[in-house]
Amino acid sequence: MESQESSCSSATPERSSNPPEPVRSSTSKHRKSPKRRREEKRSQCHHQDDQEHLLLPDGEQIRLPGQHEHSEPSGSSTAEIAETSPKRRAHFLHGPYPATHFGPKACILPNPTSVMHIQDPASQRLTWNKPPVNVLVIRKIRDESLVEPFKELCHFLVEEKGMLVFVERRVVADVSLTTDETFASIRKQLCTFREGYDDISHCIDLIICLGGDGTLLYASSLFQGSVPPVMAFHLGSLGFLTPFKFESYKTEVAKVFEGNAAITLRSRLKVKVVKDMLQRTGQPGQQQYQGSGGQGQAGGQPDTEHNGLLPHGHTNSEAGNITLQMQVLNEVVVDRGPSSYLSNVDLYLDGRLITSVQGDGVIVSTPTGSTAYAAAAGASMIHPNVPAIMVTPICPHSLSFRPIVVPAGVELMITLSPDARNTCWVSFDGRKRQEISHGDCIKITTSCYPVPSICCHDLVYDWFESLAQCLHWNVRKKQARLADDVSDSSDTEN
Repeated sequence: MESQESSCSSATPERSSNPPEPVRSSTSKHRKSPKRRREEKRSQCHHQDDQEHLLLPDGEQIRLPGQHEHSEPSGSSTAEIAETSPKRRAHFLHGPYPATHFGPKACILPNPTSVMHIQDPASQRLTWNKPPVNVLVIRKIRDESLVEPFKELCHFLVEEKGMLVFVERRVVADVSLTTDETFASIRKQLCTFREGYDDISHCIDLIICLGGDGTLLYASSLFQGSVPPVMAFHLGSLGFLTPFKFESYKTEVAKVFEGNAAITLRSRLKVKVVKDMLQRTGQPGQQQYQGSGGQGQAGGQPDTEHNGLLPHGHTNSEAGNITLQMQVLNEVVVDRGPSSYLSNVDLYLDGRLITSVQGDGVIVSTPTGSTAYAAAAGASMIHPNVPAIMVTPICPHSLSFRPIVVPAGVELMITLSPDARNTCWVSFDGRKRQEISHGDCIKITTSCYPVPSICCHDLVYDWFESLAQCLHWNVRKKQARLADDVSDSSDTEN
């Protein structure tokens, strides 16, 4: 594959420049037949098409048209096209392909048969480029029942496995740990950090969570870029995202260190909160906006939306101030807050007004979040491997307003409606709650950095096991079997 990779890179500039003239042989036996020339031309076309859609086995993503964040235009032809064609955000049916490297040492096991953007779930296997050394242990705080499992795990990682363990400073400062003399030698070898002050995103090889689903959500919030593999033990109240049992932690952790474990890529949402992006210029109900600092259309007339399509100036994030940008694993919730009025927000999809949400609010969730707040609001439960974004209204004013699923990769934008009676509030995985006023907007799209969650068995069995055990999905008392000597009533009547 390395030779193919080098040939692909060398073939790209040749197509943009003039091809060298073929060397003509004087003998006819070296002349290619028309059938052979057609086959070679067909193979070249397939090779060029594969360069646009294939993924190299080493995890490197082939450059795709329009992916400005991960690729740079090369060649004069690309630059000319970029100048002449209008600048539009690239659309992908399955959204941006997630990163295949997680932290400094983990990646997906290369599979040469996986050629699609969305891999075969059976091929999502974890491997290590180098043996893991640094392990982050996240423990649920204010839970005394987790003190003993935490000490056992740290002793196992430090003494038996020789790992460098990172722990949050407030966890180590627990009185039950500081007063334990048997744990003193292990505590001195732990590396501590503080959330919001110390950046550990580039030095963690593996994350081990002890707690419930909230512990995994907290671990995800610590990594706003590439996320190391996460191994979650069920020591909380629900445990939908934590498939491992702590009773066999030594065996399970040893298997993960050996590699070749099944993982589930849980997609996240990239969220931006832009303040003062839109400035209202018209009367209530007129839907007239202009960018802050903008002058509207030619002749001093304000920009108005036509057929639900926003003018280009309205989607310019430079017009406002980005006050928050983060990765969300479960959902973004927009609600009415403490106000007694209904919330009234406008929902845009790729710059086009889709609908106005009137009710208690709206939930924009990932497939992982579809089994959380969205499920309680009536949304469908979707497997984490399905590339999608869910939009679920909370107690909508219209009974026909049902939850919808849109493709991953589209950009959603939520703004306060011009005739809204009150402001709205937004929260991200239940954290960092803040108020959204007129002129502010929330931009949401699929992130390129998923959370690689290590499976206990496999990504299909674990998910359905969680549905049955945690949510009691389709758990009921079955009908009793009829006796063999009892015939159907319709048969006796005939």
